[in-house]
Amino acid sequence: MSLKQTFYKVRSSKIVQGILIANIFAFLIIGMQSSLLPKDVGVLVFSEFVIIPLLMGIIMAWSWKDTNMRGTQITACSILGSLMAILLSFIFLGEGIICLLIVSPLIFGFVIAGAFIGRSMFKKSNQKLNISIVSLLLGIFIVDSLSDHHHENMVSDEILIHASPAQVWQHVVAFDPISQKESYWLFNIGMPSPMATTVSEHKLGANRKCIFSNGYIFDEKIVKFDVNENLVFDIIDQPKDPEIIGHIDIKRGQFMLKDNGNGTTTLIGNSWYNLHVFPTWYYDLWAESITRNVHFRVMEHIKLLSER
Repeated sequence: MSLKQTFYKVRSSKIVQGILIANIFAFLIIGMQSSLLPKDVGVLVFSEFVIIPLLMGIIMAWSWKDTNMRGTQITACSILGSLMAILLSFIFLGEGIICLLIVSPLIFGFVIAGAFIGRSMFKKSNQKLNISIVSLLLGIFIVDSLSDHHHENMVSDEILIHASPAQVWQHVVAFDPISQKESYWLFNIGMPSPMATTVSEHKLGANRKCIFSNGYIFDEKIVKFDVNENLVFDIIDQPKDPEIIGHIDIKRGQFMLKDNGNGTTTLIGNSWYNLHVFPTWYYDLWAESITRNVHFRVMEHIKLLSER
């Protein structure tokens, strides 16, 4: 075997070693966090999506420090390490496909960033600085895991309907199945979309069900029933789905009807939820987008039925 072949064999071995060690480290840390730290059940803190991927990238860079890899090679190998982490999350943590699709940009971005930070760290061979950086990241992870996390949000959307409030109201409390094709890309790749609602009685305190495309049902209770004006319902039970459970709690929904005085009605849809995944600056963008598309799918259907 030539010297060049030996070099490439050693480099390949170190690349695989770095990916394996980084992923083993990540799962050990997550396992220790789940079993030892008094964290809120179901809450996924920002460190799990930022600090751990950064540390994974640094660990990979340490394994690769003698391989003379170029920037494009570091990026490609970091992506491979990230894909392995995502696959392991699917197999061992029970995460849903769509959840992993949503989280993947964070994992890819911070693992790659960690790898380049690590390359810079180990080039300087400053052991004290390197230990300080790693210790700081681990310290942030521990403090973040021990801290309380709570985030609530309300999403509001409205649509103009060419019908009177009385005509709209009869389709707000409950409506027939939606036949229109989904337009939102997450619905098209498998995320459940709203299909119909049923109600036990048209009055305050009645039970209401929102049925989604895969048969999932949100059980609701009407807590405000102002005919032709305002419908408010609390979510009393939601599906135990890996895309939902532990990540978001839908708390309340509302439909308000505003009579515009010219034969049209402004229909306003509001939803309240608690988010259990952080950082919220990233995940709330997704939660708002999904909520808005649920709103508009339902409200466009109500508009179609009311204007007939």
